[in-house]
Amino acid sequence: MQSVILASTSRIRATLLANAGIEFDAIGADVDERAVEEPLIKADFLPEDIASVLAEAKALDVSQKYPGAFVIGADQILSFRGKRWTKPETMDEARANLLEFRGETHELHAAVVCARDGETVWRHVSTARLTMRDFSPAFLGRYLASAGEAVLTSVGAYQLEGEGVQLFERIEGDYFTILGLPLLPLLAFFRQEGVIDA
Repeated sequence: MQSVILASTSRIRATLLANAGIEFDAIGADVDERAVEEPLIKADFLPEDIASVLAEAKALDVSQKYPGAFVIGADQILSFRGKRWTKPETMDEARANLLEFRGETHELHAAVVCARDGETVWRHVSTARLTMRDFSPAFLGRYLASAGEAVLTSVGAYQLEGEGVQLFERIEGDYFTILGLPLLPLLAFFRQEGVIDA
């Protein structure tokens, strides 16, 4: 099997790859994401394009240090009401964000890029649309108390794979896209390249 590196320290992305039977090393990229995206935002790039550029920056950063390896970079952007949202920094911010999303539909754009020997060899972006139910503030308080500070690791302040699923009434799109790693297209690319068995 060819060497695979996940250019991320994301627990959920690592779990998805491991559950799919992929052998890999996880090595976080040294990329200032805000600095990379700032000129893109000013130039009115689409959220999905910003996610792709960020994923590529991560993949290339690690790829340059590990020749021969297939390096996976991934990024996810939440867009809502024409605005790009980032991970909440505090529980109060998480609460405010979720109250704003309540009863509305937002989009998650997930990009995955593979690099090898410092060059991009493949990319994919997919989008999911998620509609939150009109939950009560009391329910939100119970949810945040139960989920704890783990919500601060998610751009939407929820983990759909856990109790966060109770916040939603409708989801359109791929489950893996929502978790931040479009896995099926990535596996198809790996089969095509002989990284995994076809």
